Amino acid sequence: MTSLAISQALLLKIIEFLEANSILASNNPKPSFKIPSIAISTTLLSLCSILLLAARIFVFWKKGSPHALPPGPKPWPIVGNLPELLRNKPTFRWIHKMMEDMGSEILCIRLGNVHVISVTSPEIAVEFLKKHDAVFSSRPICLSAELTSNGYLTTALTPLGEHWKKMRRVLATSVLSPMRHRWLAGKRAEEVDHLVRYVFNQGGLVNVREATQHYCGNVIRKMIFGKRFFGEGREDGGPGVEEQEHVNGIFTILDYLYSFCVSDYVPFLRWRMDLDGHERIMRRAIQSVTKYQDPKIDERIRQWNEGTRKEQEDLLDVLIMLKDKDGSSPLLSPDEIKAQIVELMIATVDNPSNAVEWALAEMINQPETLERAKKELDQVVGKDRLVQESDLPNLNYIKSCVREAFRLHPIAPFNVPHVSVSDATVAGYFIPKGSHVLLSRPGLGRNPRAWTDPLRFRPERHLKEDGSDVVLTDPDLRMLSFSIGRRGCAGVTLGSTMAVMLMALLVQGFNWELPPNVSEIELKESDGDLFLSKPLVALARPRLAEDLYLPG
Repeated sequence: MTSLAISQALLLKIIEFLEANSILASNNPKPSFKIPSIAISTTLLSLCSILLLAARIFVFWKKGSPHALPPGPKPWPIVGNLPELLRNKPTFRWIHKMMEDMGSEILCIRLGNVHVISVTSPEIAVEFLKKHDAVFSSRPICLSAELTSNGYLTTALTPLGEHWKKMRRVLATSVLSPMRHRWLAGKRAEEVDHLVRYVFNQGGLVNVREATQHYCGNVIRKMIFGKRFFGEGREDGGPGVEEQEHVNGIFTILDYLYSFCVSDYVPFLRWRMDLDGHERIMRRAIQSVTKYQDPKIDERIRQWNEGTRKEQEDLLDVLIMLKDKDGSSPLLSPDEIKAQIVELMIATVDNPSNAVEWALAEMINQPETLERAKKELDQVVGKDRLVQESDLPNLNYIKSCVREAFRLHPIAPFNVPHVSVSDATVAGYFIPKGSHVLLSRPGLGRNPRAWTDPLRFRPERHLKEDGSDVVLTDPDLRMLSFSIGRRGCAGVTLGSTMAVMLMALLVQGFNWELPPNVSEIELKESDGDLFLSKPLVALARPRLAEDLYLPG
C-alpha cells in the first residue's frame, strides 16, 4: 500500500470514528443557499495532521529549486493552511489582509498539496499571463467547476486539452464572433426598449440591482432562446418568479464557483463529506437554472430532428446545427449544449450589472459626473431617440464611467484560476507545477503604484488626451475587467456592449436622485462579497419625451 493510500485510510478511519460518536453529524438539515456553520476544531485538524504526517513522512520532502516560493504563512504538515482557511471567512478578505500586512504583491498559501498564488502586482500579473501564458493555461479540477460544467463539457471552466480546444473554436467562430454579434443586434435592441419601459413603469423609486441584473438576464435569454421570459413576467415588465429563480441561481453558482471548497484541496473527501456545505448549495443552484433551460433545449432539438424548425433564429439553433468535419453528425451532444449554455449564462449577467449599479451609486453621490454623462449623451444621441449600439464608439465618457466601475468595484475578488502545467519561475519566485494562480481584481484595480488616488471614483482618469477610443480592457493588467491570453475572455465584445449600453440607457432616459430622507448613498461593500452592501434604490425621473417610454 502506498503512503498516500495509508494517509487516506487513516483519515477515513478518523472520520468514521467521529461520525460514530456524533462529532460530525451526518443527518444535515435541508440545504439552503446560506453557508452552514463549520464546527471543526483546531484540535481535530491537528490530530488529522499528526496521523497523516506519520504515514507519509518517509516520502515527504521539499522539491529542490534555486528559487524560493513566494512569501506566505507557514503551512502545517500535509494540510497546509487549511486550518486557517476554515477559521477565516470570507477567504478572499483573509488573503488580501495577509498581503497587506506582509507588504507583498504576491503571496503563496498551501492548501493541502496545492500552492495557491495570489497576485496584486500588474507587472507580475503580466508575467504570468503574457510571458508564461503557455505554462499557466489550464484550469483546476474542482467540485464547483465540475458540477457547473457537467463534467468539464464547456470552455472557460475546462482544463487544457482537446475538448477545451474544440469548445473554444465553437465560441470564437460560431457564438461570439463579430459576425454573430451583428446578427443578434436586433434581439439586444428589443431589450433596450424593454428596460426603459420597465424603469419608467416603476413611477419613481427603482431597485437598480433588480433592473440591471434582469436586463442582463433578459438579453442573454433572448440571444440564446429567442425569448425574454421563461414564464409570463410581471405586468410592469419586470421578471416573474421563474426569471427571479433563474437569475438568483446564476448568482449563487457564481458565488460558490472556485470558492475555496475544502474537498478541492483534499480530493478524497469529495462525495464522502461536504464539510463546508458547498456541494449541496451548488447542486441546488444549478438545478434552479437548468430546470428552466434544459426542457427548452430538448424541445428545440426535437423540432430540428423532426423537421418542424427550419431557420436558425438564435444561438440555441446555432449550437444544435453545428456539424462535425464530415458534415454528417452534430458537432455537439445535447449534454455539451446544455452545459455550455449554463456557462454562457453565468459569464454574461454578473459583470455588466454589478458595474452599472456601482457606477450609478457613485455618480449619484457625485452629481457633476452624472451631468457630464448626460451632456455627452445629449450631444451624441440627442433627446429624440434612445441610444443605440452604433452610438457607443462616440460615448467615451460613458465608457470611462463603466471602466472606472470595473477598476474600483469588480464583481469578483479573483479571476478564474490559472493552473501551471509545469514548474516555472515568475518574478524570481519558484511556482510549482499544479499551482493555482489567482489575479486579484481589487488588488490590481486599487494598486496605489498603478493608480493615483485609487479609492476615488474618477472616470476622467481613463479619457485620453487625443480623444481616442476608450476600451474596457487593459492589456497591462492594471485592472482586470476581462482576462487576457489564451485563456482570455471570448466575450469581450458582448460584455462591453451590454455594460456600456446599460449605463447609457439609464443615464440618458432618467434623472437619478437620492431617495427621500437619504443624504447620500452608502458606498460600502458586503461583508461576504464585493457587491454594494445594500441594493441601490434611487429615484428615477424621466427626462425624454413620453412616447419614447411607451410600446412602439
